[in-house]
Amino acid sequence: MRAKTAVVLGAQWGDEGKGKIVDALSERFSAVARYAGGHNAGHTVIIGDQKFVLQLIPCGVLRKGCKGVIGNGVVLDPLAFLKEVAHLRELGVGVDEQLFVSNRAQVILPYHRMIELAAESAPGRKKIGTTSRGIGPAYEDKMARSGLRVVDLLHPTLLKTHIEAACAEKNAIAHALFGTDPLDPARMYDEYAAAAEKVRPFVADTARLLNNILAEGGSVMFEGAQGTMLDIDHGTYPFVTSSSSTAGGAATGTGVGPTAIGTVISVTKAYVTRVGEGPFPTEIHDASGEVLRARGHEYGAVTGRPRRCGWLDMPMLRYSNQVNGAEWLVVTKLDVLDELDEIPVCVGYDIGGRMTDEIPADVYGLEQIKPCYTRLKGWRESTEGVTEFEWLPTAAREYLLFQERESGARIGMISTGPDRGQTILLPEFARALEAL
Repeated sequence: MRAKTAVVLGAQWGDEGKGKIVDALSERFSAVARYAGGHNAGHTVIIGDQKFVLQLIPCGVLRKGCKGVIGNGVVLDPLAFLKEVAHLRELGVGVDEQLFVSNRAQVILPYHRMIELAAESAPGRKKIGTTSRGIGPAYEDKMARSGLRVVDLLHPTLLKTHIEAACAEKNAIAHALFGTDPLDPARMYDEYAAAAEKVRPFVADTARLLNNILAEGGSVMFEGAQGTMLDIDHGTYPFVTSSSSTAGGAATGTGVGPTAIGTVISVTKAYVTRVGEGPFPTEIHDASGEVLRARGHEYGAVTGRPRRCGWLDMPMLRYSNQVNGAEWLVVTKLDVLDELDEIPVCVGYDIGGRMTDEIPADVYGLEQIKPCYTRLKGWRESTEGVTEFEWLPTAAREYLLFQERESGARIGMISTGPDRGQTILLPEFARALEAL
């Protein structure tokens, strides 16, 4: 019998609309668990006339009775977390009853932000295009075994000792390398000791919690952050995030074993976007890119940065589905393409005169790609708000079926607008979810 679990993740460079999809599916699950990243990721969910922008907190809390879990693979900024909690309380969301934070999650402290901001701004340094929120340095400390975990945050003496030692080291490094002014450890301790008491009621052994839910016949959805091509191992390194955003991260980032993963649902836009630096083979450099950005409101949910826009990249989508073991594909923002006469889709790469569909591992190889396009017919009709596959224009259905044939995963859902109800749920996918 398959476990009652599903991983929902991004197939591209993030911003695929995972938040809406997780929210739309969450009514079928007992809990939604976030397994990677920090408050550099943002999920936007629109319910009626209310807009929710979630950075750390899983979308499941927007469903009454659904638990939201921040797993051990997440790096937690306590101040950002508490700010988000306060905002959701104001909106009437039951965070106090539904939200849990892993006692093993790593903590972001001000010196992580100081180091990252200084490194990104330093002359001669390769810019990755981070949000400068301390995510990378926090993961560096985790792997160096010198980080602070949430369970440690709750012990004042340990917290004080850790902050004093870390500030002595980080202040010296930042000043020597970047000329940065030092941070005050005493002030930092006072602020974070107070924050720790507000975080304390949410803290739990979330691996135990999730495994107990499954043992009792409940169901869990694992919510990815960023996207596959930003994964630390499988993405466009070094222009990646610092965690495992692929499906494998769901197990290590929550403490639920890999044999308990029931299915993997990959979310892709009907085109592609990317925020920040790094290679982007199908990026559009003419007016068409501006059209997609305007129609798709392509600006970061957390940072507001304009997203780079490009045509759908089938070799990348196949690669993503392969490394994730994706069974199902969800296509978002189909309506953004409604006004196009034809739609280019990349079906292969020309690298130095050699045709391939293999993703190069190195940045140099990625930068040498000349995309090979096929052009599919546009539909020039509105698909916004359509809720049945058969009601879509013929050319729109053909565009979707082309993706299904070429990607190695079956289409289960299509988003035709930002609202929760503007969604097509295909019967086969619905039956598969019921069978979990």
